[in-house]
Amino acid sequence: MARDVAGQGDGADGADRSGESYEPSERRAAPVEPGGESEFGVSAPEGSRDAPTSGVIERSAREREERRDGESGEFAYHTGVLRPSESPDAIEFIDVHKAFGRNHVLRGLNMGLPADKISMIIGPSGTGKSVCIKHIVGLLYPDEGDVLVNGISIPGLSDAELFETRKKFGVLFQDGALFGSLTLWDNVAFPLRQHTEKGEEEIAEIVNRRMTEVGLGGEGAKMPNELSGGMRKRAGFARALVLDPEIVLFDEPDSGLDPVRTALLCELIKEIHAENGGCYVVITHDIMSARRVAEHISVLWKGRIVESGPAEELFASENPFVRQFLSGESAGPLGME
Repeated sequence: MARDVAGQGDGADGADRSGESYEPSERRAAPVEPGGESEFGVSAPEGSRDAPTSGVIERSAREREERRDGESGEFAYHTGVLRPSESPDAIEFIDVHKAFGRNHVLRGLNMGLPADKISMIIGPSGTGKSVCIKHIVGLLYPDEGDVLVNGISIPGLSDAELFETRKKFGVLFQDGALFGSLTLWDNVAFPLRQHTEKGEEEIAEIVNRRMTEVGLGGEGAKMPNELSGGMRKRAGFARALVLDPEIVLFDEPDSGLDPVRTALLCELIKEIHAENGGCYVVITHDIMSARRVAEHISVLWKGRIVESGPAEELFASENPFVRQFLSGESAGPLGME
C-alpha cells in the first residue's frame, strides 16, 4: 500500500505533527514532445511547466496551515484508512502536495493503486482527481512528495526516461481526444506508427483486433465527427490498448454518456481487463460506475484520501463521508460548498 510518511502533516485526530521538516522535491518543467505538445497530445496546463520558485511554501507557513486544519476539523473525516489489497501497488503517491497559485489542490496525498486491479479514484468535483493522472504520466510534478510507478520515481526521471516510461501507459481522455483530421482507423494506429518500428501489416493486425474488441470492427473509415460520443470513447479505448500497456488510465470515461452507454462502457472495461490484466485506474464521481467496475476504491476529498481499499469494504464503510458519497445521500458532511 502507499507508504505512511510518519510525522508529516496532521493525523486523523487533528494533532499537530509538524516537527518533521518538509524537503521540497526539485522543480522542473514537465517535458513535452518537439513542437510543444506532450506525448499524449495534451499540453500541460498554462503555468504548470515552469513552476515559480517563489511559490514554495515555507515550513512555518505549512505548520500554521496544518494547525488551522486540525483546529477547524477540516480533515475530521479523513481517517486515512488504507485497507490492504491482495496485490502490490503499481502506483504510489507519497505525501504529495501540489498547488496552483494559492489553490492548494493536493495536500499531503498518500495513496496506493494495486497492480492487476481496476481501481477507482472517486470524490467530489474539483478535488484533484484529474491532477492525480497528470502526476502519474509526468505532465505535472509534485511541489513536495513523490509519485512512484512500479517503484520508480516519476519526478526523478530524465526527459528521455520519462518518454520511454510513458509508452507503458494507455490513456483514455474524457472525449476520446481523437485527431479530427484522421480516420478512426488511423487514430487507433497512430501510437504504433509513432512509437514502434512495426510494419503496416503487423499494425493492421493489431488495430483490427483492438477495434473489434471494442465493437468498432468495420467502422475504421469513419471520421471522428461522424461518431457518437460512445463510439469516440470506444475508439479512444482501442487506441489506449494498442501498445499493450501495463497501466491504463481513464479520465471520467462516463462523462457525457447516457446511463445505458455508461453501463455498456463499464462492461467493456471489465471484459478487456479480464482478458489483458494490468493496472486500470478510473477517475470518476459516478457511483453507479464504481459499483459496476471497481475492485479497489480510493475516496479523495480536499486533496487527501478519506479511506481506500477493496470496493466491497468501502461500500460497507462506517465513515460518515464515505457512506454519504457512495450512497448519494444529501445529509452528511458534504454540502454545496
